[in-house]
Amino acid sequence: MSGTDFTGKVAIITGASSGIGRSYARALGASGAKLVLVARDAAPLDAVAGEFENAIAVAADVSQPASADRIVATAIQEYGTVDIVLSNAGVYLAGEFAQVDPVALQRIVSVNVFGALAVVRAALPVLLANRDGDVIVTSSVSGHQAIHWEPVYSATKHAVQAFVHGVRRQLVGTGVRIGEIAPGVVLNELWGFDELAETAPQLAAATGIRSEDVADAVLYMLSRPRHVNIRDLVILPTSQDI
Repeated sequence: MSGTDFTGKVAIITGASSGIGRSYARALGASGAKLVLVARDAAPLDAVAGEFENAIAVAADVSQPASADRIVATAIQEYGTVDIVLSNAGVYLAGEFAQVDPVALQRIVSVNVFGALAVVRAALPVLLANRDGDVIVTSSVSGHQAIHWEPVYSATKHAVQAFVHGVRRQLVGTGVRIGEIAPGVVLNELWGFDELAETAPQLAAATGIRSEDVADAVLYMLSRPRHVNIRDLVILPTSQDI
């Protein structure tokens, strides 16, 4: 989003090595923010962090209980504070529930629910002490309605919705804002697309959106005047029938 300035702001971004998280990093980095980029796989994460002067990479699995405190501690040690948390790390699981692998079931709940909440929990004391700051959790349109071909994924995103709505009310009067962004089909790795490859047919047909489109919407949310809190933003391809 052109004209948005986050110079000096410190942003934690999880799931930053690919897809939406990588686009968050590029959007905030271009707007002057200092970045704390988090992902499980170090090599692609380091490649993204290497695009910026003010960025550090923290290889961490957010599903592990100790990771969130380490991420926030690293941000404080490196930059002195935290201003923005983009809790974005997530995994996908579709298919008939009766055939779901219990290991995959445990993994998606651990990442999409526990991991999303734990990073916010670790950062909130810093934001509350500053009486300022923003939290945005990456949800999904699946969090706004139950989608039958991905019932477990839908359940995790419904949990994110409940979390954001409840915590927002707890934060009233603190100066800290929280919201969620809920994309439909995004033409990135999560949906089996190579973002560097040809996606023009899907864009022309309006059956998918880009990670950059989601990042642009998040910049809009972050750049609203402080008296405005966008709690939910659903962003869909124009031709997604859902």
